Amino acid sequence: MKCLKYIILSMIVLLSSCSVMRDVRKADKHYSYGEYVEAAKIYSKAYRRIDSKEKALRAKVAYNQGECYRISNQTIKAENAYAKAIRYQYPNDTVYLHYALVLHKNAKYKPAIVNYDKFLENHPENVLALNGLFACTQIEQWREEAKDYEVKKSAKLNLKRGNFAPILIPMEYQSLIFSSSATLKEGAKLSKITGLPENDFYLSQLDQYNQWEKPIPIEGAINSEFDEGVGCFDSNGTTLYFTRCVTKSTESGGNSKAAIYRSRRSGEKWSEPELMEVSRDTSFIYAHPALSNDGKYLYFVSDMKGGFGGKDIWRAEMMGNVFGPPENLGPDINTPGDEMFPYFRSNDEFYFSSNGLPGLGGLDIFRAIYNQEDSLWRVNNVLALNSNADDFGIAFFGNEERGLFSSNRKEAKGVDKIYEFGEPNRMVEVSGMVIDRNGEPIPDATIRIVNDKGTNTKIRSRKDGSYSYQIEKAAQYVMLGASRGYLNYSNQFYSKDKDTSYVMDFILTSLHLPVRLDNIFFEFDRATLMKESLPALQELLKLLLDNPHVTIEISAHTDRKGKDEYNLNLSAKRAQSVVDYLVSLGIEKERLSPQGYGETKPTKVTKAMVEQYPFLKEGTILSEDYIESLSLQQQEICDQINRRCEFKVLKTTYKLF
Repeated sequence: MKCLKYIILSMIVLLSSCSVMRDVRKADKHYSYGEYVEAAKIYSKAYRRIDSKEKALRAKVAYNQGECYRISNQTIKAENAYAKAIRYQYPNDTVYLHYALVLHKNAKYKPAIVNYDKFLENHPENVLALNGLFACTQIEQWREEAKDYEVKKSAKLNLKRGNFAPILIPMEYQSLIFSSSATLKEGAKLSKITGLPENDFYLSQLDQYNQWEKPIPIEGAINSEFDEGVGCFDSNGTTLYFTRCVTKSTESGGNSKAAIYRSRRSGEKWSEPELMEVSRDTSFIYAHPALSNDGKYLYFVSDMKGGFGGKDIWRAEMMGNVFGPPENLGPDINTPGDEMFPYFRSNDEFYFSSNGLPGLGGLDIFRAIYNQEDSLWRVNNVLALNSNADDFGIAFFGNEERGLFSSNRKEAKGVDKIYEFGEPNRMVEVSGMVIDRNGEPIPDATIRIVNDKGTNTKIRSRKDGSYSYQIEKAAQYVMLGASRGYLNYSNQFYSKDKDTSYVMDFILTSLHLPVRLDNIFFEFDRATLMKESLPALQELLKLLLDNPHVTIEISAHTDRKGKDEYNLNLSAKRAQSVVDYLVSLGIEKERLSPQGYGETKPTKVTKAMVEQYPFLKEGTILSEDYIESLSLQQQEICDQINRRCEFKVLKTTYKLF
């Protein structure tokens, strides 16, 4: 009986062992195809069932787990897997290098140094380890020296899952496209390589409030059943070069290669993408296109022979649809690691990402400037943007010190998100209201904003008449509010070089209604303007300067007291006094028509008057009969309201034609 139990137990152990090895071989197969997410699941399942005495097998499976997690950006899981591989004495000391890389990426710099040192004992000239070790010893100093940028995750652009590699469309930079795995295409499955749906291009535009609209898939032939992403536009924004990964088989192990395609835009439509044959050897990847500003060279990423290891950045001269021989950018740029996501800023600065040059961890963004004298690149880490995670795919708003990039910082699953950046403390807010003379909001009014640093843009007021806009410090601003049916109104101010918000309201004047000029005062029973009238007159002067093509009638009105002929004469003289004052300040006489009405046009009560004097009723005409029906105190108020100066627009085409 004991013998039978032993045989049964041995068979169970043997079957279990066979099952584990079957899973390991299955995982190895997925691993060899680059299907790291799928392989990691199977390795994890197998590892839990391996007897602790089988150290060699545990070490191998744990190491392969670590590789899958590292490549798919699950660095915490990778760290734990490599630690297990080392505990079970994985025989290849490459485990120390890869363990150091993920520790570095997890911002555990001291243990990363220990493992870089262990690897360097047998590989003292390894560039990746030397650069990683140097970076880990410099982190604190770099943080002190780094130029600050304000970096924040985009609130509008990020959809679910991964979003990366934003491309701003020249020349206005009011639109962008980016790659996203937000949508699982009908009938498709999650990628066994990334664990996400295949990427498509999405489009977003800045709205009237300078906010990104909700991204939508780009229409036309660019998005396909395959994976699209990472590209560039030509200088006109009408030709898109992009990466497409074409999978030739849906079966496990299907051949998938990245290649560069080109599509041209005509109006809102994109042409069918055409393959760009950068090289006749199609056994390598060709991806991440970037066009030089002169349009002469196409820069790209490839793992072709003749590089420095991993993925390198190359370039090829473009002659129509024909390419010259690819040139590697050399050791100033390329390392045994991966150099990817090349990008040319409009000022010819070259940006790319690398995990082989000294950095904070993972892919860091670098800036390179080519020196014509010695034919060398001057390369600097853009420390202010980088983190210990992957940072890549940068794009600038032209020559402005602001833009967007991608990062998987603080993302537990390693998915990519789009971040916005700009110089800190360089922007403050101007806000206010666009209202009419009665204080009612004017929605959808246009506000043009111009400064002496090159800004020239338009925004619109919201439904409640409010607006807000981020402006630069230490700049001279001119703002002009306009709306259909109203006169323009300008504001000017200087934004100081400190954190100060500015409030600029726009009070627009109707083209169709007479406008009361409050606080115009004359000497008693005379037409002489009093100095207390100057602020109101200056406001009228400003209105005429803001609207150089209008002509107006300036009218004066008296109360019911006195003889009609006398009141008409006095009001005419008072209207003329206002005209004379404006002419003395440079307003052309032909734009001004004085008119005295005496007591012939009593005031019609407005909503604003009712708010100030509740005994009045909106729409009432303050005629002599009505006034005499009131108390003496109320009569004096009504007489005061009737004594006034007004203006109304006659024409809007003065010297326009």
